[in-house]
Amino acid sequence: MTTISYSAPGKIILSGEHSVVYAKPALVTAVDYRLTCTIKSTFSKGISYEKPMHYCIDTALSYLKSKKIAHEKKDFTYLITSNIPRGRGMGSSAAYCVAVSACLYHHFTGNEPTTETVNSIAFLCEKYFHGMPSGVDVSAASFGGLIFYRKEFEFLKYISALNFKIPTNIQDRLVLIDSGKPIESTAHMVKHVGKQYNTHPSEMESALNTIEKTTRRMVVSIVKEDPTMFAQAVSDNGAALIDIGIVSKQTQSLIASLLSYGVGKVTGAGGIKKGSGLILFFLNNTSSIKDLEKRGVKIIPFVQSQEGLRLASGTITSIS
Repeated sequence: MTTISYSAPGKIILSGEHSVVYAKPALVTAVDYRLTCTIKSTFSKGISYEKPMHYCIDTALSYLKSKKIAHEKKDFTYLITSNIPRGRGMGSSAAYCVAVSACLYHHFTGNEPTTETVNSIAFLCEKYFHGMPSGVDVSAASFGGLIFYRKEFEFLKYISALNFKIPTNIQDRLVLIDSGKPIESTAHMVKHVGKQYNTHPSEMESALNTIEKTTRRMVVSIVKEDPTMFAQAVSDNGAALIDIGIVSKQTQSLIASLLSYGVGKVTGAGGIKKGSGLILFFLNNTSSIKDLEKRGVKIIPFVQSQEGLRLASGTITSIS
């Protein structure tokens, strides 16, 4: 019997939510929260898999067949463990798809997959969760670090793994604030923006162009290690996300109430009726964290991760 285990990180979209679906760039970073998939081969027959895993199995087998990669369908048991907050826009479903895809490829072929191959399979798997994913989440979970991503077509995606990271003078002032789990799903929010675009094309295109500009400015601010420019990009991006209608009134009020401590924007698909998921918040200074905690603000530490897909050490074992 063989045991295989892979893990993948969560992600935070620094800039580019929703606009990435419309061929605009997104800047994403992997964060130091991980999901692990462990599968064990079994001689039992007729194993019952949960729907997401069943979908991933079919997708992986279809991919292997289409690419004419030698493989054997074999049953297995599996365990998923994760410390990525769910339903908060941190890419838990993408990490699931990446870790599971790597395990399935390895299990069915007997070989370790390349990260590029896992990214391709995981993108197809994520359609189970989001219907029309951009691919940016699985790219961050696959490659880690900072990712500059642009999708022109389904068959043409630009994935640039940047060779620099968020500097200390910016990262130390970043936190994640929980505005509450959205009632709406990511798929619902993507459809909502699509309807808005069809109804108000000129206004939506203007807002999406603003997001593109702020994404590019954010990259420059990171390269230049310029916290003032970074803060302005966060603020401008947040305003544009409100313009495209993905930030609830409740979340807008929360961000506005914290302006004396810094600037924030929703990160992820957002939410309309109640909570909008996590807020990427850039503090005026690091001492503001204590003040926010005294106010009862739900803070999640922000720690970027340079590591993407990872074969868990010592987990490939064969027992005869």
